Amino acid sequence: MHHNVSRFAFVVVLGAAIAPSNVNANSNVVRVAVYRGPASCDDCSETAKKAIESLGAKYRVDFVGATEKIDITSANLSLYDVYVQPGGGQDIPAAFNSLGDKRVEAIQRYVASGGRYLGLCMGAYLASGSGFGLVQQELDSEIGRPGFSVKTIDSTAIRVRWAGKSEPMFYQDGPYMMKAKGDPGFRSIATYQNGDIAAARYSFGKGVVVLSGPHPEADKSWFEEAGMPLEKAPDNKILMSLFKELDR
Repeated sequence: MHHNVSRFAFVVVLGAAIAPSNVNANSNVVRVAVYRGPASCDDCSETAKKAIESLGAKYRVDFVGATEKIDITSANLSLYDVYVQPGGGQDIPAAFNSLGDKRVEAIQRYVASGGRYLGLCMGAYLASGSGFGLVQQELDSEIGRPGFSVKTIDSTAIRVRWAGKSEPMFYQDGPYMMKAKGDPGFRSIATYQNGDIAAARYSFGKGVVVLSGPHPEADKSWFEEAGMPLEKAPDNKILMSLFKELDR
């Protein structure tokens, strides 16, 4: 959530170590599709694109969506190494319905056949059982959970335990992740200060799903607009670590 619009971010990205799809088998280029449309929010898709491109010249990012030059179809998604869904508003069912059945099915087929999905905030919610169905569980907000200090949906900075270190991150009503028994691809990536899972990796068919409640893509403008100290803005190492998880 961000910019006075609640942001459940949906972003899918590919890590530096991720093996490219067949279309890029002989290239170092990593092609990333970032959703842009009514299921995202103002500036969320653009921020995701900039954050991914900041990771290096090998990352080539295109916007995809119903009103973009590239729509979300099975044929189009097959050309990408990663699919990214950025932040959205408060109404998760409306965001899901705005995509339409054909685009939802294309995303499901893409991941099941070996694609990679990274969902941030709204993107994590959308991946759950009543959404894309990439994870079986229904995800719920971390707000109100025992030991979690944030009590409102207002934008704020929180501390997240990431790779063994306490890291500041932008947060606005993101979910906590559930353990997935029986999924050999499951891994907890990061935890909130109360121990709830803040980011996790799952498998879906032949593909990989990485979800995060906080926003690793948030830039300094998000912190400035929310009146938060800029020193709390993370660098891109957290976003890069999610990329690497997509290739585990």
